[in-house]
This record gives sequence, C-alpha cells and structure tokens, in this order.
Amino acid sequence: MPTPETLELFIARVEANAHDEAVEAFYAPNVSMQENQSEPRIGRDSAVARERAILARAVSIRSQCVRPVLVNGDHVAIRWIFEFEWPDGTVTHMEEIAWQRWEGERLAQETFFYDPAQRVPKPKTGA
Repeated sequence: MPTPETLELFIARVEANAHDEAVEAFYAPNVSMQENQSEPRIGRDSAVARERAILARAVSIRSQCVRPVLVNGDHVAIRWIFEFEWPDGTVTHMEEIAWQRWEGERLAQETFFYDPAQRVPKPKTGA
C-alpha cells in the first residue's frame, strides 16, 4: 500500500508534466498497464519510452488530478484531466480514471478507463 506521501509525490510529478519521470520513479519494473479493454503492456522501461515519445510530440501538456483520490488498501483510483497541444495547432482533451494496484511503494498494475473518442485531436478554440 502506498503511503499518502508517496501518492502526493506521484501526483505532483504527473501534474508537473514529468510523466516519464513519474513512471521511472513510482512504477514496478514489471508493471502491467492497460487502456480500456486492450491487451496489457508489460514493463516500466517500455512505458517510460512511450511517455517520452508522447512528450516529445506535444507542444505543451497540462495535467491535473481531480480530487479526491480514492484509496482502499493497495488500490487507488485517480481522475485525471490532460490537455495536449500538438504542432499542427490541434488539441486533445482527455479525462480518464486510472485504476491502480500498488505493491508497497511501487505501482504494479494500472488500467486507464476513458472514452477513446477523446483521443481524436480537435481544432484549438479561443485565442
């Protein structure tokens, strides 16, 4: 079970848009990550590489934890809002629930639940 301090450090790293660093620091080496009902992806190193690829493509990212964070033993549920701005001027706004299972201070299993239609970039509104 993660300590409250560990969860706050994890959330702060994500909200600082250091997603790759959050994965490196808090995920177990053999972490299982799954999006909706897709096949799980295994391994922290490949997860870090995926995060770095996304960060490199985006012009800017805004990451926000919507509280409260729900904790029950080793299980944690976090509602996230992400906004990605892409080089072509489009944006992707995503809201998701991350359902996590921790083993001590390391995240061992995570499933993201979101509407896949959100992944389609849209024109930026406003000036």
